Amino acid sequence: MIDLIVSQGRVADRADRMIEGAARTARAVEERYGLSAQYIGTPAPAVNDDWTESLPQARETLLAMAKAVTTSLDGGDLPVLLNNTCSVSLATLPVVARRFPDAVVLYVDAHGDFNTPETTDTGYLGGMVLSGACGLWDSGHGAGLKPEQAVLIGTRDVDPAEQTLIEKTGVRVIPPSQTTAENIMAAIGGARVWVHIDWDVMDPGAVPADYTVPDGLLPAQIRAIFDAIPRERLIGVELAEFNAPMDEEQIEQALAVILDMVSPTLDAA
Repeated sequence: MIDLIVSQGRVADRADRMIEGAARTARAVEERYGLSAQYIGTPAPAVNDDWTESLPQARETLLAMAKAVTTSLDGGDLPVLLNNTCSVSLATLPVVARRFPDAVVLYVDAHGDFNTPETTDTGYLGGMVLSGACGLWDSGHGAGLKPEQAVLIGTRDVDPAEQTLIEKTGVRVIPPSQTTAENIMAAIGGARVWVHIDWDVMDPGAVPADYTVPDGLLPAQIRAIFDAIPRERLIGVELAEFNAPMDEEQIEQALAVILDMVSPTLDAA
């Protein structure tokens, strides 16, 4: 059974349409699959603030998201999360690590999100998500993910200090040109899998997102990941950072691309 869980509280959003993007994706999934989503948090305007401000502001939403994922996993269901920002994963990835200590996390993102409060140049909470889940700094929402069990997929925009941490801790990286089903399954081995996707991993134009970077993944590469992972090995999925356009036709086009990419998993469930 799929548990559709939607983050609607501000979690370090710096663009106003991320919350709307998560909600619109949820409604599209609800309509196609006859599901009823759980909506968590109260929307608030985007702010270009520092992590020291955005993290406390997001506390209530993060705690509720962690609780929802815990309940879903404990019930043996498949949590499918639609998140406004990657920062939500500060709360969800530690839950996965506790429940499935040997799981592999496929972190599909144009960026490493492996900065820490000491290395960040921007102060953006979203740039410190994976490092927080791996325990390189204390977010207040737990850790426990082993760096060697995290695999960065499609990553191509990494700060120098961040790169040093990635190499030092043993996080694996599969760049866009090597993102194939065969390479993904080889990285997973025999482990269970959690899939995190930030839509900025795509080649710009496929799905509107913040912080886009050229030379990204194509929709067929994302779909191939979901095609390759056996349903019984998949723990859960989280999709983040759809920056919904103001134009309704553009929204519908993007949603069609998103649903096609994840349909192997949703259809099988």
